[in-house]
Amino acid sequence: MTFRARARVLDTEDIARIVKRISHEILERNKGSKDLALIGVHTRGVFLAQRLADTIDSIEGNHVDMGSLDVSLYRDDVSMRPAPKVEVTRIDFDLAGKTVVLVDDVLYTGRTTRAAMDAMMDFGRPESVQLAVLVDRGHRELPIRADYVGKNVPTSGNEKVKVSLKEVDGVDMVEIGEEEQ
Repeated sequence: MTFRARARVLDTEDIARIVKRISHEILERNKGSKDLALIGVHTRGVFLAQRLADTIDSIEGNHVDMGSLDVSLYRDDVSMRPAPKVEVTRIDFDLAGKTVVLVDDVLYTGRTTRAAMDAMMDFGRPESVQLAVLVDRGHRELPIRADYVGKNVPTSGNEKVKVSLKEVDGVDMVEIGEEEQ
């Protein structure tokens, strides 16, 4: 399948501004970075979480714990998808007493977020969990809402949102389009 872009909704500068804004929102809501941890959902959520952690560190001068989470084996639709490529989950800090911000690139049905919460709980029970996403495209199937949203991008059910990040794709941008065979 190939992706045919119809419109670019975010570019490099937009994404940089969003990361900075969300970093400030996280710090404001949590009254600083004490007991804060970021966990990125593979793949692009990990790189967004790292960018947020770096920005928070530069603002606060305080290291924030950061981890990565693979949710592929926790998904409720694993039997309806091709065999997943399992990534490394790395949470090398204690979750107890932490406010964990789960970070993902796109919020759509809510199923990935539910899987992420299930997977994270295998590593401990945080004090609270918040959700940060670069794009919220609507169409929720589960009652999940992001605490921090970069951009709301209304889409139809047959449209796709493609997030490209320089760490993975060589460029920062978000596009809307269709997948073609």
